[in-house]
Amino acid sequence: MAEEEISKEHNVQEEAEMTFWEHLEELRWHLVRSISAVVILAIVAFVYKDVVFNYIILAPKSSDFITNRLLCKLSEMIKMTGFISLDGLCIKNFDLHLINIKMAGQFLIHMYISLFAGIIVAIPYIIWEIWGFVKPALHMHEQNHAQGAVFWSSLLFLFGVLFSYFLIVPLSVLFLGTYNVSASVENQIALTSYISTVVSLTFAVGMVFELPIFVYFLTKVGVITPMFMRKNRKFMIIIVLVLSAIITPADVFSQVLVALPLFGLYEISIGISARVYRKRAEGLAG
Repeated sequence: MAEEEISKEHNVQEEAEMTFWEHLEELRWHLVRSISAVVILAIVAFVYKDVVFNYIILAPKSSDFITNRLLCKLSEMIKMTGFISLDGLCIKNFDLHLINIKMAGQFLIHMYISLFAGIIVAIPYIIWEIWGFVKPALHMHEQNHAQGAVFWSSLLFLFGVLFSYFLIVPLSVLFLGTYNVSASVENQIALTSYISTVVSLTFAVGMVFELPIFVYFLTKVGVITPMFMRKNRKFMIIIVLVLSAIITPADVFSQVLVALPLFGLYEISIGISARVYRKRAEGLAG
């Protein structure tokens, strides 16, 4: 009898071990497919260097960039009213001069941006692969509640990337590229510094726009509540205002332009949290 119990226990352990290795193997293939997608898209970006750099990465450093032209028009329209001047938003004939100071600097930047472009474009597929790995571990009702997670996660991230690229990046480049402590000090911006600013802002804001998704799952597991988010709203307002003040020119209008969508995102997250919290409470009561 004891031998039979030991044998059964041994079989259960073997089964658990096989299950673990099967999951590990499945994860490996999800990672392989995700990395393959990134590599393929990175190669495409590497080949089309002129398009990626001249028309995308380096475009915000010029006054001809669509956002800079629109801000100039907006500044002129508002100035005509006589109520307020927004000259800081419009600098004509602005073209940031970039320099490279390393022998392999431009080649390494080319590789880096190609990889970054591959990751950005592959994000929806990567999220889909992550969902494909997580989904079998969820119960049917959990899968039903999480329907659309891949679509909304991808959409929010891409919205964040576009919001950063078309608004935050040009405002930051315009402000930081023309800022000086003295007229006797000339700005000579390194290519690596410019690329680092564009990439970090773009990716960071893309992740910030995932806030509603994070809030959904954190509320689902009981880590946060809508009451907690409402209670700490004032701290969030301060954080957003400070961030918008750092990355925009020194005028109220541009700060509001950046801060309002972030406030809206936080309020949407509170609404999502409240809805999930209510359903969770009803489920526990039932």
